[in-house]
Amino acid sequence: MATFLIVLQLLIVLGALWVGSRYGSLALGAISGIGLAILVFGFGLKPGTPPTDVIYIIIAAVTCAGIMQASGGMDWLIQIAERLLRKHPDRITFLAPMCTFFLTVLVGTGHVVYTLMPIICDIALKKGIRPERPCGVASIASQVGITCSPIAAAVVAFVSISNANGFDVTIPQVLMISMPACIIGLLAAAAASYRRGKDLDKDPKFLERIADPQQREYIYGSSMTTLDKKISAEAKRAVYIFIAALAVIVMFAAVPSLLPSWDGKPLKMNIVIQIVMISAAALMIIFCKAKPKKAVSGPVWQSGMVAVVAIYGIAWMADTFFSNYLPEIQAMLENVVEHYPWSIAFVFFLVSVLINSQGAVVVAMLPLAYKLGIPGPVLLGVFPAVYGYFFIPNYPSDIATVNFDRSGTTVIGKYLLNHSFMMPGLISVGVSTIVAYLLSMVMF
Repeated sequence: MATFLIVLQLLIVLGALWVGSRYGSLALGAISGIGLAILVFGFGLKPGTPPTDVIYIIIAAVTCAGIMQASGGMDWLIQIAERLLRKHPDRITFLAPMCTFFLTVLVGTGHVVYTLMPIICDIALKKGIRPERPCGVASIASQVGITCSPIAAAVVAFVSISNANGFDVTIPQVLMISMPACIIGLLAAAAASYRRGKDLDKDPKFLERIADPQQREYIYGSSMTTLDKKISAEAKRAVYIFIAALAVIVMFAAVPSLLPSWDGKPLKMNIVIQIVMISAAALMIIFCKAKPKKAVSGPVWQSGMVAVVAIYGIAWMADTFFSNYLPEIQAMLENVVEHYPWSIAFVFFLVSVLINSQGAVVVAMLPLAYKLGIPGPVLLGVFPAVYGYFFIPNYPSDIATVNFDRSGTTVIGKYLLNHSFMMPGLISVGVSTIVAYLLSMVMF
C-alpha cells in the first residue's frame, strides 16, 4: 500500500509538470501549486521549503538587467554583436552561438537574444548560408549560457545548496568548470552544424519557395539591423555599471575575506548578489535616465518574473514530495548511486525536459542528489545536464527562432522531435557534460 501511494503521488507531481508545460509561462508554476495542494491537503504530506533565496536573487538580477534594457544598454550590446557577425559573415555558424552565449552569460537570462536572432538569419541569407545552421545552434547557445553566468539562478542556487551540504565551492570555481566545458560543447555543435542540410541553391523546397515572387520578396526584400540605431551616452554608462556590478560579485565570491562577517561567519553570496544588483539598478535610474515603467514592460523583466513563479511552484512541490520520501528513494537508488554517481546527469536532463527551467532543476533536484550521497565534484561535473528543454521544442527562444527564419529552413518537424534544435542540443549538452565531469575530477 505504501509503495502504491508513493507511485500515485509521484504521478501527481509529474502530471502537474506535464499539464503546466502544455500551458507554459506562468501556468507551469501555478499548476504546480495544484499538485502541491493535493500532496499536502489530500495526502497529508508535510510541506517542503519554498526556494526563497533563489527567488530573491532572480528578482534582483532581472530588475537590474531590465533597468539596463530600459536605458538602451541592451541595444548597444546587440549592436556590438551584430558588428562582429557582419564583419565575418562566412563564420556565422561559429560566431552566432558565441554571441548569444556571451549575451546570456552577461545578463543571466537567455531572453535577451530575440533582437539578435533575426539579424543572424538575415546575415546567413545574404551570404547564401542555410540559416538553420547558425540559428539552430545559436538558440541552444542562448540557454547554455545560463550555467555560465555569475548572476543566473542556476549557478547561484548550485553554489548555495552545495555549501549548505558540505561542498564548499564558489561561483568562480563553478564558472571555471562550466565555462570552458560549455564553450567546447557549443563549438562541437557548431562544427556538426557547419554543413548541415542542403545548401540553399541546392534545396528544392527553398528553390520552390523563392520561385514565387511574393515569397522571394518576403525572404530577401527586407534587411534586419540595429546598426542604424543611435546609442546614447546614458545607455553605454548603464552597461558599464552593469559590468562593474558583475565584477564586484565575482570579486567577493573569489575573495570572501573582503566580505563583512558576524560571529565569524561572512555575508552569504546570495545576499551579496541581491545588494549589488539592486544598487546597480538604482545607479542606472539616477545616472542613466532609465525609466522603471519601461523596465517592467520589457521582455527581460517579464520573463524573469515568469521564472520566479515557475521556480516557486515547481521547486516547492518537488521538495514536498522528495523530503517526505527520502529514505525510500535512497533505498531504491542506493546501488545505482554508489556504482554510477554520474548517472544523476540523466535525471537532471529528464527533469529539465519537463519543467523548462535550469534554475528550477537545480533547486528541486540538487538537494536530493546530495542526500543520496553523490559527491559535490560529481554534481558539479554534470551541471551542464540541467539544460534539456530543447528536447521538446516548446520553449519561447526555439519557437521565436523558427519564426525569425524567413527561409523556412529552421523547423519543428512533422514528428515533433525531428526539429532543428535536437542535434545541436544533444551534442552541446553531451560534450559539455563530459568535459565538465573530467575537469571537475581533475580540479577537485
